[in-house]
Amino acid sequence: MVEKAVIDRFEGGLAVLLVGEDERRIDIPRECLPKGAREGYWLQVELEEGQLVYAALDPEETMRAKRRILEKLQRLRRGDHLK
Repeated sequence: MVEKAVIDRFEGGLAVLLVGEDERRIDIPRECLPKGAREGYWLQVELEEGQLVYAALDPEETMRAKRRILEKLQRLRRGDHLK
């Protein structure tokens, strides 16, 4: 089953992914990620018994997340949360 995952961070040679809506943590070797993957990027992943068998960049979800964060930052800067 293909699921969405975000690259949360890198710890040495490992990438920490948060998978699915429940944000299950899995650690995978950095070299198993698609070329160009960075922290905050979203992926489509397939796992079997907790092991990564497929990973592809999800540029649409990555852009949605970036836009959502930018909009929140703009609201904070305007002080919308203080009104």
